[in-house]
Amino acid sequence: MDFKNAKELLALCEERKLCISDVMRRREIEEGEITGETCDARMKKAYEIMRESARVPIKKPGRSMGGLLGGEAKMLSDWQQGDGQGKSLCGPVLGRAVAYAMAVLETNASMGLIVAAPTAGASGIVPGVLLALEEQFHFTEAEMIQALYNAGAVGYLAMRNATVAGAVGGCQAEVGVASAMAASAAVELLGSSPKACLDAASTVLMNLLGLVCDPVGGLVEYPCQNRNAAGVAVALTSAEMALAGVPQLIPLDEMIAVMYNVGRRIPAELRETALGGCAAAPSACEACGKC
Repeated sequence: MDFKNAKELLALCEERKLCISDVMRRREIEEGEITGETCDARMKKAYEIMRESARVPIKKPGRSMGGLLGGEAKMLSDWQQGDGQGKSLCGPVLGRAVAYAMAVLETNASMGLIVAAPTAGASGIVPGVLLALEEQFHFTEAEMIQALYNAGAVGYLAMRNATVAGAVGGCQAEVGVASAMAASAAVELLGSSPKACLDAASTVLMNLLGLVCDPVGGLVEYPCQNRNAAGVAVALTSAEMALAGVPQLIPLDEMIAVMYNVGRRIPAELRETALGGCAAAPSACEACGKC
């Protein structure tokens, strides 16, 4: 049941009449030599951690270890539920997704427990999107676990054929891949085809192509939190396009290759070294103590 690329994944889906999450689940069971119950239990645990990491900072915000984050997710949530009612530009799904994504980054920056999906710096996007969809459409826990298998398949393809490391490919490899994972999972949750899922993932990578990695002070705090918020917007936009049947000219395999090639050409100063981009802005240097 293994697959090396998106083309092989789609072929398995068509041949076995399965969705992406089912193929990925069977792969994990076979490759890991574990039972389905054990595999599902692990995924359930991951989703529980995602829930906790997204909700605690909204209820009880705290400062991050580097001092650059603290309370932003709660501010956004309070705005949406208070003065922003009737004025919020994002709507319930995107609004919640953004708040949850920002909250997970606060948890991570405060040494809390998160799920790297696929990395710590992009850990808010998958839970942000999935939790917002679960609340809006009342999906079951079993459906959410299946969505994680789908997201995992896209992450696996990116790791196998390119990179998910900001130090190698810039933030397009972190926020970009996380957003692609979330978009694909969202499309499956809403009942569309495996091809539509991967079209959504490809669209995400296209729209985040070239995104640099420039953490202020070398910390996974800022602008990481803001980019997780933007990532969920790109994920949901791309998913909406795929659900509407908007065609994607470039298949996911090619887009992953494009992303990798672009990433390798991003200057070292813009690949997690904190030597350029936002990290070199005077205000950013002042905020982190001119480190």
